[in-house]
Amino acid sequence: MKEKIIEIENIVKNYRVGTQVVRALRSVSIDIYKGEYVAIMGASGSGKSTLMNILGCLDTPTSGKYVLNGKDVSRLTDDSLAEIRNSEIGFVFQVFNLLPRNTALENVMLPLVYAGVKKAERKEMAEKTLHEVGLADRMEHRPNELSGGQRQRVAIARALINKPALLLADEPTGNLDSKISEEIMKLFADIHRKGNTLVMVTHEEDIARHAHRIIRLKDGEVESDIINENPVY
Repeated sequence: MKEKIIEIENIVKNYRVGTQVVRALRSVSIDIYKGEYVAIMGASGSGKSTLMNILGCLDTPTSGKYVLNGKDVSRLTDDSLAEIRNSEIGFVFQVFNLLPRNTALENVMLPLVYAGVKKAERKEMAEKTLHEVGLADRMEHRPNELSGGQRQRVAIARALINKPALLLADEPTGNLDSKISEEIMKLFADIHRKGNTLVMVTHEEDIARHAHRIIRLKDGEVESDIINENPVY
């Protein structure tokens, strides 16, 4: 029997803007299983970014239940959520979020510093992960010495370094041209084949087609949830 890694049940998220209440998510229920590769799609205002923030423990729902890897994280404190983010979730963002003064190696090592891993072990793990994403020859380069695609590979290596239960990618090709985007998506396919669970938010149809399952949101609700029978790669 497949094991669930994400179980969200009747998730509602409301925001107050002045005197108005914006209903960003309206009773969303989704199960995602270990080893799945899922794309979440939707137009601006559909609720996909709000859902990503909740899945990534960057925000909490107004109501409803969110179980991540067997733990109910719906009502945890900020400190507990931060601990979950560092140990259970790897993030890949559109804007890379690399420290400009640090080398690729130092950027990838950073989550291990917070995790209390010793320096020699941090270095060994980071070197291995950079090698896996094809950057063995760029470890000592700073972000401004790397191409956009290389910077995103550093960000992916940093997201993978703690061996997270879940990899979340938010518009991961948004700042890349089509050729480099294809290279990054091929890397994601390799990461998925190794058994990682991948959830990606995108508004681009050609990027979503790489996923094995596509969930579409509209007006804060799940519009469709389909298996992609012919994923790219």
